[in-house]
Amino acid sequence: MGVKAPAEKNFRRARIKPGRRRRPQARVSWRAVRIVVAVVLVSYATYRAFELVVSAAGLRIQHIAVKGNARLSEGEVRTLSDGIRGTSILTADLSAFRRRLLQSPWVADVALRRVLPSTVEVFVSERTPIGLCRIKNQLYLIDRTGVVIDEFGPQYAGFDMPIIDGLVRAPASAQPVLDERRADLAARVLDAVAARKDLARRISQIDVSDLHDAVVLIEGDPALLHLGEERFLERLQSYVDVASALRERVVQDIDYVDLRFGDQLVVGPIKTTHKRP
Repeated sequence: MGVKAPAEKNFRRARIKPGRRRRPQARVSWRAVRIVVAVVLVSYATYRAFELVVSAAGLRIQHIAVKGNARLSEGEVRTLSDGIRGTSILTADLSAFRRRLLQSPWVADVALRRVLPSTVEVFVSERTPIGLCRIKNQLYLIDRTGVVIDEFGPQYAGFDMPIIDGLVRAPASAQPVLDERRADLAARVLDAVAARKDLARRISQIDVSDLHDAVVLIEGDPALLHLGEERFLERLQSYVDVASALRERVVQDIDYVDLRFGDQLVVGPIKTTHKRP
């Protein structure tokens, strides 16, 4: 007869069902809330303060001070400034104002500065005309970079400048284009003789059709003077020194004088059968 051993409680599987784990409830950090609220309040206060400053009557642009202008009148500058006058000096779009000023053909560059509480200073760099260029039978003022400034008219009667030919390139469109390199050659000729005002005043015409040979006409002398691309003052002076003797002893009617060969002058007489006008 078998004996039934009592079961060990230590090995008996627990009959208690495991309970469900409770998820931890999200705890609200009042410190974080206070920080967020503080940031929002500070941001709003800053925005309102900025709005008040920007809209302040004392910071509205009332004065446009123009400096460096000679040909561009202050009235023209003020007309172009209509868009910013009365706006806040802190938020005015000076870049747009600058772009409008640069549309004037006389303006080469311009700088703007805000001066609190209500002034904008305008520093203008104007173009300097060096001569007159013929375009479609009209004369135009041009600067040393070949930029057309304005059509020559009675308002510029005080300008005493040479006519510069050979600047116009064959246009790809209907609008003529001026060659910057040829304009630079003409400018270098004028720069070289600028110190000698007596000679500078006598230059009546410059032809820069050939980039390597500036041809000059001086007042009261029909000879074409080939100066090359360097030593302009020296070569021009060498001709002026011998011009009278050259006509008296060599040839009376000179078509051209080539001064590019050092001390040697190459003289071309005007052909009697076809005199140059």
